[in-house]
Amino acid sequence: MRRGAGNGRWRSRAAGLAALTACSMLASGCGLLGKPQPLSADAPLDMSVTSPDLSGSVLPARFTCYGSGESPPIFWSGAPPGTKSVALIVDDQLAPITPRVYWIVFNIGADTTDLQVGPATVGVTARSHPAASTLPPGARVAANSAGVAGYMAPCPVGAPHKYRITVYALNTYFGASLPNHSRLLQAWTTIAAHVLGRGTITVTALPAPQK
Repeated sequence: MRRGAGNGRWRSRAAGLAALTACSMLASGCGLLGKPQPLSADAPLDMSVTSPDLSGSVLPARFTCYGSGESPPIFWSGAPPGTKSVALIVDDQLAPITPRVYWIVFNIGADTTDLQVGPATVGVTARSHPAASTLPPGARVAANSAGVAGYMAPCPVGAPHKYRITVYALNTYFGASLPNHSRLLQAWTTIAAHVLGRGTITVTALPAPQK
């Protein structure tokens, strides 16, 4: 009986160590990719984020899968002193596996204050995404949760759904440490380590109209 109990305790400890290791591999801490909170949630929320194409915080159909699937224009201000670059992330905080990331743009110059409407990226792979040329000079795009290096248009089904658009002020401008078309986890964890401040808006996308 003692021997069996000892084996059980060993298996329990091993399982705990395995879970801890997996958690560390995911995001240098279980909270980063496993809770409905923005990346670097403790960073000052002192930046302003707006979009001229939003009406009452509703995302127009052209920026969803029910329209052309273009990326929306985003404007921001209030980056803190010491900002060397800016990153933008669109995610769904209430997805079953949180967060589901729809867009990551980084290496945006510190003097840049907006992203304009970009082309749809439906069916485009991470290595062949053509929209990088529409971004500010030097800006890069990471893969989203679908493995596409570009904007994944929201596609709510059955009921309206909320999405976050967050702009992060960073204390560095990434070089070879974060290449274009980086994998999602690599981009997410690298950006998280350099956040000085942030601003966010929540938008609602509507499902397809009933016929």
